[in-house]
Amino acid sequence: MEYKCLIFISILICGGNASFDLAGGPKSNGTFPKGFLFGVSTAAVQIEGAWNEDGKSESIWDHLVHTNKSFVKDGSNADVAADSYHLYKRDVEMVRELGVDIYRFSISWPRVLPTGRTNLINPKGIQYYSNLIDELLKHNITPMVTIYHWDLPQKLQDIGGWTNAHLVDYYTDYANVLFQNFASRVKYWVTFNEPMQTCLEGYGGTYRAPALNRHGIAEYLCTHNLLKAHASVYHLFNDKYRSMNGGKIGMSLDSNWAEPKTNSSRDKEAADLYLKTHMGWYAHPVYSSEGNYPPELIRLVNEKSRQQNYTRSRLPVFSPAEVEYIKGTADFFGLNHYTTYLLSMADGEVGGIPSHENDVGIVRIQDSSWPSKSSSSWLKVVPFGFRRLLNYISKNYNNVPIIVTENGYADFSGVDDHARVSYYSHYLNALLHAIHVDRCNVHGYFAWSLMDNFEWDDGYV
Repeated sequence: MEYKCLIFISILICGGNASFDLAGGPKSNGTFPKGFLFGVSTAAVQIEGAWNEDGKSESIWDHLVHTNKSFVKDGSNADVAADSYHLYKRDVEMVRELGVDIYRFSISWPRVLPTGRTNLINPKGIQYYSNLIDELLKHNITPMVTIYHWDLPQKLQDIGGWTNAHLVDYYTDYANVLFQNFASRVKYWVTFNEPMQTCLEGYGGTYRAPALNRHGIAEYLCTHNLLKAHASVYHLFNDKYRSMNGGKIGMSLDSNWAEPKTNSSRDKEAADLYLKTHMGWYAHPVYSSEGNYPPELIRLVNEKSRQQNYTRSRLPVFSPAEVEYIKGTADFFGLNHYTTYLLSMADGEVGGIPSHENDVGIVRIQDSSWPSKSSSSWLKVVPFGFRRLLNYISKNYNNVPIIVTENGYADFSGVDDHARVSYYSHYLNALLHAIHVDRCNVHGYFAWSLMDNFEWDDGYV
């Protein structure tokens, strides 16, 4: 496109103070590599609306916000959201106006398969996404599809959701329907967006749907089934559909950077443990040379389970065959990153007993001097953390190709968003240093988000 990446280039040139003391390096004179992907991301729940139109069934988010009206801070819901179901052509026009070359969106499982299974395929749901893909291609915009961005059909949650091992097969069948209809036109696929949020906060906790609050058990069952589902879909894609379009498939993991609170060996251990037991919980089985869960997580959950009089570990065990089946099942590492935390070891018990938080036993805080004018108090501007995280992934996961599938900044200021411009400027500058100085294998960057949207439990505030 003749004005490709205009928005990103302009904020690098016009963005914030180059002497910013938390920057990921001095002002870079580098440029992004040829073929580097610049894009924007969205998610179906957050923008589509039309929650019960044209055959779509209820998702776990529909169910949660309709049955617990106090769950969302402003009492809102996603029934209409940005109305992208009806305004998708305007969405594509906005992508085109930005000058980016790729658009990441998610497909709503209950819109395509109202029962969650393939006994009922909704032709209007298939047609909607087919129209969106064609509209993108008409404007030379590459589609990237997220297969699962948190909106499980409620009918599947009614039988246990991701704690039910049958979800592996149901998810694979769902993905197969998408591949059959779209693989010839879609080159980039993401199996799961932020699976840790789904399992840790949705099944273990209460911050995400389905908000089960079954700490210490459900998050581990959810993760176990979800990783097997990811691998199953990767192998399906690799065996039957990759050749149609030379496509690529990966997973998008969310991670903050973990900086030791002090220079003590104990705090350094805590920072390392945070990365291994959070991002590594999902990354190690897929991206490491060894496969399986991180040894540190296995040890900690085993020890805590024994102390709590469980006859076996609360962390399920992969068989040797399953370890091999899951290992290496990604063409790229999708990274969602926003900020940085300071880590230290807990002095006593933390979190509920049992819980992942208690199993790991670390504490995170943020430095009050780190700048932020964001509408999200946790979103501190710490660009050096972005650069260090990219280096960590490259070092620990075999220099895997990385695509930054989300990075962005919530701002109260509407279009007068100088703080957001500064954030992007400094984080993209850190990214340039990671590419050119550190030789990190980064292939793309997606800003979150294309538009204002339904921000989960925050609603529209």
